[in-house]
Amino acid sequence: MKLHLRHCEPCKLGSPVISEEEAHQLVLSVPGWKRQFHEGVEKLVREFFFIGFKDAFAFTAKVANVADREDHHPTVLTEWGKVTIYWWSHRVNGLHVNDFIMAAKTDTIARLAMIAENQESPTENQIDEHAN
Repeated sequence: MKLHLRHCEPCKLGSPVISEEEAHQLVLSVPGWKRQFHEGVEKLVREFFFIGFKDAFAFTAKVANVADREDHHPTVLTEWGKVTIYWWSHRVNGLHVNDFIMAAKTDTIARLAMIAENQESPTENQIDEHAN
């Protein structure tokens, strides 16, 4: 099953982090994400770019909604035109399959945001023409 269609599984305190081999295979499923150590813990990290702050903030809110639904929450840095997301599992202090699931879901949110961003809003003239 594709990662973005899966749901996060309960992660218990003390559960093992995923193996190096499994992490290598899973990261291939989420291109654009990097495995890197941040604050001493391995995390998945990706930057997303937007036209301005409102678009970046709207994306952040959508990620937050999915994170709440899956009960798995990232660190998010929202800036003007840019959002940086860090996924890792606090309970295992490293990477778990849930992080890759959430990275895939985040990518889906970004793709949908990009489609919406590229669709032009109708001009006032177009609205007037269809109103008559």
